Amino acid sequence: MKALVAHTYGPLESLEFIDLPKPVPGPGQLLVRMEAAALNAIDQVLITGAARDALPVRHPFVPGVDVSGVIEAVGAGVTRFGAGEAVMAWNGVPSGALAEYTLVNATAAAAVRPTGLTAAQGAALPTAALTAAALLDVAGAAAGDTALVVGASGGVGSYLVQFAGRAGLVVLATGRTDDQTFLGDLGARHTIDYQHMDIAEEALRLVPGGVDVVFDLANAGPALARTAAAVRRGGRLVSPLGGPAAFERGVTAVYGGTTTPEGRLAALAALAATGEIRTTVGADYPFAEARRALTDFATRHIRGKVTVTF
Repeated sequence: MKALVAHTYGPLESLEFIDLPKPVPGPGQLLVRMEAAALNAIDQVLITGAARDALPVRHPFVPGVDVSGVIEAVGAGVTRFGAGEAVMAWNGVPSGALAEYTLVNATAAAAVRPTGLTAAQGAALPTAALTAAALLDVAGAAAGDTALVVGASGGVGSYLVQFAGRAGLVVLATGRTDDQTFLGDLGARHTIDYQHMDIAEEALRLVPGGVDVVFDLANAGPALARTAAAVRRGGRLVSPLGGPAAFERGVTAVYGGTTTPEGRLAALAALAATGEIRTTVGADYPFAEARRALTDFATRHIRGKVTVTF
């Protein structure tokens, strides 16, 4: 089978297509013939080795954590899925989606892909939607609270705006000038143009005293203090990227990432298939251009998700 491979840690440009043996599913695994994969920031981290001490990979390494395809075979002990079913899955650090075939664990990280979702939409959902839902879980926010989503037009952000709105939160979202309609359609009450405004100052103008919670999907470490300034005294900042435990004025920080509670991926897929939540594929590339897709994803402003189709 053809696969896009990193032979060692290095830049995205060092990836190359090679032939690898078609994998064989072991106990509890699915062999999936790929139809689409989605790209995520973690792909670049794993390829370059930026977090190799915490997230090491085995080379040759096939990137791609979001899987969408058709089951070709199942391993011993698999009863929840069968050959011929369309599935979607979050593969985590082992990755493998940027290949013609990949192995998926038959766990809560996989779900049958509803007929209402295209292959690309199925790939666009797992990492981004599961992460957005997990961040909302740990936010401790309630209906009527105000929330600022920083990085709202990207994959995780575009779901988080929707999930926060569905939970009854009043959402402020950061974006570019031409993102305003897109973010408004997702449920944002206000859009803050981060290219021309100070995010915290504008948030405080819109919500005097500060918002109840900031979801910062764009910054990490000390840089989070800039958006924590938009939080009310005693409020909360939530981020998937890591940083200080607390900030001035009693603002606490909570850091989280992708989780796969039983049934959640299937439930999110059902909502997406009926149009109750919107899945945005901002750019789609053929598999032969997967390396360019990764470099574009790392350097361009693209709304929603970037996908690769086979």
